[in-house]
Amino acid sequence: MGISLEHLKESSTIAYFCMEIGLDPALPTYAGGLGMLAGDTLSAAADLGIPMIGMTLLHRKGYFRQHLDSKGQQTESPADWSPERSLQPMPQRVSVTIEGRPVQIRAWLYQLTGISGHTVPVYFLDTALPENTVWDQTLTDYLYGGDNHYRLCQEAVLGLGGAAMLSALGYRNVQVYHMNEGHSALLTIALAKEMSEGHSLRELSEATIDAVRRRCVFTTHTPVPAGHDRFPATMVTRVLGDELSSTLQSCRCFLDGILNMTYLALSFSHYVNGVSMHHEEIAHSMFPNYPINSITNGVHAVNWTAPSFKDVYDRHIPEWRWDNLYLRYAVSIALDEIGRAHRHAKNVLFAEVQKRTGLRLDPEVFTIGFARRATAYKRADLLFSDMDRLRRIARQAGPLQVIYGGKAHPHDDGGKRLIRSIFEAAAALKDVMRVVYLEEYDMTLAKYLCSGVDLWLNTPQKPFEASGTSGMKAALNGVPSLSVLDGWWIEGHIEGITGWAIGDSWEPESDQAKEIASLYDKLERVILPMFYGKPDEYCRVMRWAIAINGSYYNAQRMLLQYLNNAYVATASAVWAPKYPHEYDHG
Repeated sequence: MGISLEHLKESSTIAYFCMEIGLDPALPTYAGGLGMLAGDTLSAAADLGIPMIGMTLLHRKGYFRQHLDSKGQQTESPADWSPERSLQPMPQRVSVTIEGRPVQIRAWLYQLTGISGHTVPVYFLDTALPENTVWDQTLTDYLYGGDNHYRLCQEAVLGLGGAAMLSALGYRNVQVYHMNEGHSALLTIALAKEMSEGHSLRELSEATIDAVRRRCVFTTHTPVPAGHDRFPATMVTRVLGDELSSTLQSCRCFLDGILNMTYLALSFSHYVNGVSMHHEEIAHSMFPNYPINSITNGVHAVNWTAPSFKDVYDRHIPEWRWDNLYLRYAVSIALDEIGRAHRHAKNVLFAEVQKRTGLRLDPEVFTIGFARRATAYKRADLLFSDMDRLRRIARQAGPLQVIYGGKAHPHDDGGKRLIRSIFEAAAALKDVMRVVYLEEYDMTLAKYLCSGVDLWLNTPQKPFEASGTSGMKAALNGVPSLSVLDGWWIEGHIEGITGWAIGDSWEPESDQAKEIASLYDKLERVILPMFYGKPDEYCRVMRWAIAINGSYYNAQRMLLQYLNNAYVATASAVWAPKYPHEYDHG
């Protein structure tokens, strides 16, 4: 039997805040990796019986629907959906003050049920209420839409409103607040207000700050300074009011007149982590006076494993569903069973490609998959850097075809150019290979792609890949990676065993010429000859990808690390960070 919602409200609870949470294809409440990670984390909590609550925004118009014309020109439309069809409306109402006026908030409930019957409630905050102004009703419409002012108002709804909603819903014993990225960092100020017992917030006592810190955990995902939300002091005062702005000033969360939400989260958390071993090092270099640990990301194994592989695992290692570490025993599964399961997943993917595009791909041809957010540092077009050599590889080493997916943010012109360049490459190479770019990359398409291709390609520019999770999803389905050594792949890569590295040695920054040469060399001299000439050897690599990477890079392992290192930490020796203005930012 699972823990009831009422029992959860009485138990020691972990509240997990994230701007986006991806749970179901019917709920377009996510943009990409951050939302998928949040959904996988909460799904693992449901499986493991951990008393967690999810808190996010409703995003009535979703992220956006992607439309690609024949030249690869992306246009967007709202991803309208009906929360009434999937979510349960809650009667409670709370309000936050934004620009001096009260903004009413309600919540919608989605319940995740784990394999043991334990449930994890996820609440979606919504301001589309008639009591609010027309503009305030839009605050929970768009994920990552609007300008900085819209974003700050949204973050007030998430952080301040989310904390208030937990109390209104009756959660009386929240012991840990986990901020997944800095978007929800204003909840720390809400907690400080609660603990100040009616006293002015303009000058928080060290005792209050320490009390908040003991209850907060912060995960940072962004190794790029521009990726951290920053708001000018004048805007903060206008949106949040004099008292909260003064509180933030007194806590020294402003630097040069700018509120950095990452600094706010760092200053009020007793445990801070990056999302891979290498990202911990990057985060230390960005925030040198904070103690930052690392817990490498993982994905929810059952969610991301294709039906054909689930059948194989259920027959041979049925324990895998409630203990993903048992996937280590995939080493005992016969190679021909791995091969049959993969061929089935590949046929399912190709049927979906034909349904969406009318194109019939050849299941006997080596197929590369690349599906990531379309933005410059992901370098989706690196494969096409030398078209002549790629033609020669396709003609001499063996035929290949490539399937792409991924959205560019509506304001990311560089990402949109990247998509167009892939369409141009597809046209230029049509005499020797098929290149397909599938529009509207989402959770459903990701499941087809990560299980149905023969190789997962990942080409980020170092050191901008904090972790990445798409290759982990592929590994659960026996799909090895060919990837730049950045993010999780530094840890998950064993050359020729779990996949292959682009580049033969570790360097902290990308040397594009060397990486291009290595990419082509591995394809021409190692991967394609193995796939076509030694299929059992290739299948053995697939099996190792499952046994080594599938068994480790999963959300169960990740969440247990959070539980042991962050959630149950006593935080008795509360550290006192230096403040941003004391840093050497040179």
